[in-house]
Amino acid sequence: MRRLIAFIILSASLLCITGRSRVSAQTRHGADSIAVSAVIVGSDTIPSITLQIVEVIDKLPKKFRKQREAWTRLRNAVYVTYPYAKSAARILKDVNSHLATLSEKRDRKRYLADIEKKMKAEFGDKLENLSVYQGKVLMKLINRETGENCYEIIKELKGGFSARMWQTVAFFFGGNLKSEYDAQEDKDIEAIVQEIEMYRGGYRAYN
Repeated sequence: MRRLIAFIILSASLLCITGRSRVSAQTRHGADSIAVSAVIVGSDTIPSITLQIVEVIDKLPKKFRKQREAWTRLRNAVYVTYPYAKSAARILKDVNSHLATLSEKRDRKRYLADIEKKMKAEFGDKLENLSVYQGKVLMKLINRETGENCYEIIKELKGGFSARMWQTVAFFFGGNLKSEYDAQEDKDIEAIVQEIEMYRGGYRAYN
């Protein structure tokens, strides 16, 4: 509507100017003079310049600015954390497959300790740099990729005590290890994931 009003006003103004009789510009005087068309109004000669039509666009309303900012924040978080979720799914699959071959509790414990050490060396610094908001998105993406929430994964690999302890820590930072991915509730996350998959031709996680 604002564009239409601006167009009508500008068109009407040009019509008023160009609708009057046109005459050639007066004789140029001086090297810095510019020849232009002119219209005669009574006894006056007025320079006439036809401007190009332009669009007049208002600022984005505050409501929509906030929506755009929220979308940009979520999109950045998904782009940052999606590779880690993909890696987590692959690593968890490998770990579960290997654990199935170990019958001794001592061997399982030693194997998990070794995996944990390797993961800390590879991902520790990167994950520590994530914001609380990015951490929440990551937990949802891990659930999307593995079918298990972070609480269940920790409980399965480290035991119930560790799971409860980390759930308490997450709670104090506004998080929840039991966060689960909901296709309807998290449709914006899904749209961004599909964008990543589409533009990268099938996303390949780290490693």
